[in-house]
Amino acid sequence: MATTNFDTLVYKVAPIAQGCPQPTIIQHLRDAAIKTCERTLTCRYEVPAFNLTADTADYSYSTPAGSQVHAVFEALVNDNHLSKLTLEQALSLYPDSDTTSEPRAICQLSADKFRVLPTPDDADTYEMRLYLGLKPTRTATGMDSVVLDDLEDVIVHGALQSLLLIPNSHWTDLELASYHARQYLAGTTERRARANLGNMRATMYARMQKFGA
Repeated sequence: MATTNFDTLVYKVAPIAQGCPQPTIIQHLRDAAIKTCERTLTCRYEVPAFNLTADTADYSYSTPAGSQVHAVFEALVNDNHLSKLTLEQALSLYPDSDTTSEPRAICQLSADKFRVLPTPDDADTYEMRLYLGLKPTRTATGMDSVVLDDLEDVIVHGALQSLLLIPNSHWTDLELASYHARQYLAGTTERRARANLGNMRATMYARMQKFGA
């Protein structure tokens, strides 16, 4: 998939936040992109199927460069749906980490790692499929072009609402920041509603969707 850098949106922000340095604008665009992906769940990714390893419970997510996991929409092992547990629930339901069996649950440990429970045994081959909600990392320079194209105006409003609130700057404008905050809220609410209905302009599950590193 093609990638578009955040700096391609600077021209939409700079005339409004006049005098703001470009690196600051890009930082706020990236922060707005992260927050927008979190709120709308628009950026969805299907991890190519892979086999679990016997006696191994913890795994690293395989995601495109410059992205990290925000949510696990679905997890399947041999086409059986896994329960999604919090770490506390996982420790309560599966206190004995030495017990091995067919996995029945998944627990997200961090943005980079997850655990399957019980720990897989060697009695069968366990093929896993994951459907994830992604967001850019704090160091990403861009994101998937299809997703960014859909979220472009929302991200711009999000960046402007925060930039215009920076105190004691030449471009501070509380009234204009309030306007962009309202537009951002309306945009994220509409995209989230569309995502909940499965009616997104962006691809629902995009294989090897690349974010900027």
